[in-house]
Amino acid sequence: MSKSHFEVFLAQSIHEERDNEAGLSPDELYGVYTSWCLLNNEEPQAPAALWAALKARRITPAHNHLVMKGPAAADYIIASAPDIV
Repeated sequence: MSKSHFEVFLAQSIHEERDNEAGLSPDELYGVYTSWCLLNNEEPQAPAALWAALKARRITPAHNHLVMKGPAAADYIIASAPDIV
């Protein structure tokens, strides 16, 4: 069985760290998701579809222990703060 679009995104770009008190905000989650889509030539889905996929995995978009990782994280950070480059 092949993995869904969102499962691949989560595996490649998101990590859960229970020691992390403040996880990613919904804006950050969607931002790293759109960066992942851009890098992987995937069509971004609406935020509601991402939130539904997260909730199916028992992840609350607004209150989580998630951190970003990988190339999508780097792309998102650079796109969010171009003055640091």
